[in-house]
Amino acid sequence: MQIVGSGAASDRVVKKSASPSLRIPGVIARDLGVKIVSGMLRPGSVLEGEVEASDQRKVSRSAYREAVRILVAKGLVHSKPKAGTKVNDRSAWHLLDPDVLSWIFQTEPDYALVYSLFELRRMVEPEAAALAADRRSASQLKTMAEALKMMSQGRTVDKEWRDADEKFHAALLEASGNDFLTSLTSSVNAAISWSTIFKQRHEPLKRDPVPDHRKVYLAIEKSDPAAARKAMALLVDLALIDITTAPKWPRIITGAKPTAAANTRPRARGRRPAA
Repeated sequence: MQIVGSGAASDRVVKKSASPSLRIPGVIARDLGVKIVSGMLRPGSVLEGEVEASDQRKVSRSAYREAVRILVAKGLVHSKPKAGTKVNDRSAWHLLDPDVLSWIFQTEPDYALVYSLFELRRMVEPEAAALAADRRSASQLKTMAEALKMMSQGRTVDKEWRDADEKFHAALLEASGNDFLTSLTSSVNAAISWSTIFKQRHEPLKRDPVPDHRKVYLAIEKSDPAAARKAMALLVDLALIDITTAPKWPRIITGAKPTAAANTRPRARGRRPAA
């Protein structure tokens, strides 16, 4: 991970090597998607025409058209004949789409949006943990234990650590026995992985989150829903604190509403930083 730019929020971009499996339309969609979710392309903005955009990028028109279709499918833009392709309001974005989540964390994100993401995690994950304590199987416990072991042997800055973290949370959601919760796995894991990368963009995480995961695991192992719910709520709260106490996080923002973690993080007030 490398952060480059002038220091302005809209210019500071998290650079990652493109996946070798990412085709040209995917690269174009990612580049445009990052500009949209970062505010560089605001709602109502009209994207370049197909001919101009494909010539400028030296790609085929069909590749650019496919990229636009990807963005349409994710709710970021809409196209109308003769009106062109326009950026949608945020209310239309599929914010839980794993790609959209990754694009949000490619730049300095809307900070209020980050708080909202953690509010959602706190509503979903503690209850999932409580269900898992009642319904988990021996196989799911084994998967969580293996993931914990891998995490304890690695560092939070390593991809292997993040992969193990995703494995832990995926097994927990599956153990909830609720298909709707399980369907959130890719979204939850994307949120966890990208927020872990983001909070360490300036320096490695100082706190070891493995003990908090272990408390969740032990509560589920003991079939104690109340303890599992409490441990997972604390895990999510501490993850939010990790972000809000990381270097260069703004101390005054707009849009963050009090949660159970309100006493451990700054209250929101004032104006939102310019996108």
